[in-house]
Amino acid sequence: MNGKNIKALILAAGQGKRLGSGEAGVPKVMRKAAGRPLISYVLDSLSFIPPQDTVIIVGFMKEQVISAYPDYSYAVQAEQLGTGHAVAMAKEQLQGFDGAVLVCCGDMPLIKRETYEALCSEHFSAANDCTILTGVYGDKKPYGRIIRNADGSFLKIVEQKDCTPVEDAVREYNSGVYVFSCKALLASLDRLGNANAQNEYYLTDVPAIILSDGGKIGLCKRELGDELLGVNTKEDLELIEKLVKK
Repeated sequence: MNGKNIKALILAAGQGKRLGSGEAGVPKVMRKAAGRPLISYVLDSLSFIPPQDTVIIVGFMKEQVISAYPDYSYAVQAEQLGTGHAVAMAKEQLQGFDGAVLVCCGDMPLIKRETYEALCSEHFSAANDCTILTGVYGDKKPYGRIIRNADGSFLKIVEQKDCTPVEDAVREYNSGVYVFSCKALLASLDRLGNANAQNEYYLTDVPAIILSDGGKIGLCKRELGDELLGVNTKEDLELIEKLVKK
């Protein structure tokens, strides 16, 4: 990836209510698995992108993240109004940048560096405006579904809460990790709506907006297995800890 014009955005503003992070006095991404904060695994896997080109979007108890990782750039999401809203908080850091932007989650510690690099390589080699990392899982997961056209091309992402029964049966999942053309991303963020079950501004709606503008959307489908797992509950954290120790 060296020499490629790319920045990273890490979504790390969440409180982690179901994790009991408020009572623990620790933001979600600073919860520990095998003695290390969740976000530390993500930063390691993204080490091919320099800290000065990596923006961490923080919110709840943000000072803990900023003091732990002072070499990185930061944007603040004071209110948690969805993933699209979170990315919009970093617009200032992206203004005038004409490369690619990798967007990922600070609470997904199992994604490997090689997976991120494969996604970036696919984006550049196919000259996409957006490339989505997807994974197939045999059993049902509470993640957004990748809906394809009859020819296999990308149609849309539907969050599980908004799925029809047919969409809910799809087993190709959105990982929540994307690479965007910075220009296409910035042009889409102001047009996000929140007419959905959560009343949130979803980043998952951005690819469909880019598509409607005539942009090119690619799908980087990989056997992600446990890499797809994020941390939302105490049970998730216990599972991640076991997998990390392996």
